[in-house]
Amino acid sequence: MVDVTPKEPTHRRAVARCKVFMLPETTSKVASNAMAKGDVLGAARIAGIQAAKRTSDLIPLCHPLLVGAVSINFTIGDDNVEVESSVETVDRTGVEMEALMACAVAGMTIYDMCKSTDRSMVIGELALWEKIGGKSGVWRRPEGPLGHPLVNTVGDGGGLSIGDAELAAIDAVLGEGPLGE
Repeated sequence: MVDVTPKEPTHRRAVARCKVFMLPETTSKVASNAMAKGDVLGAARIAGIQAAKRTSDLIPLCHPLLVGAVSINFTIGDDNVEVESSVETVDRTGVEMEALMACAVAGMTIYDMCKSTDRSMVIGELALWEKIGGKSGVWRRPEGPLGHPLVNTVGDGGGLSIGDAELAAIDAVLGEGPLGE
């Protein structure tokens, strides 16, 4: 575990997002609070808050810290519910893992509450979007696609395929020849 005792406590904040993709009919039921299990977004909000507070119990070597504030917000699209979590503290280490955990658990709660209606749901695009505080200061993910090199298309093997531009970018970072050789 990293020793954070020499650090001074500072204000820190992290924001994470994910999406729960679902059938449009399921999204409509979530929006109108018509799911059989009850208030999907209310349950997901509470689950996300609880998860942020228990992160160090689940992630090995993650420092326990005093969570000062957690907010969980939702944006309902045509075929998805976007979850955004924001976690704040005044402590010696950041709250990125707490924000990611809150977002992931809120997404899984949405899945659990809706699975009797739609088993085709997918939880995806979990990512840190903002980190403020500490020695490294402010970091924000640019808007738009998440920017990872994998393109989710069906290739000959039926799995993920990577385009030539992505391979060249990976090669440049690694300083090696073409991948797969």
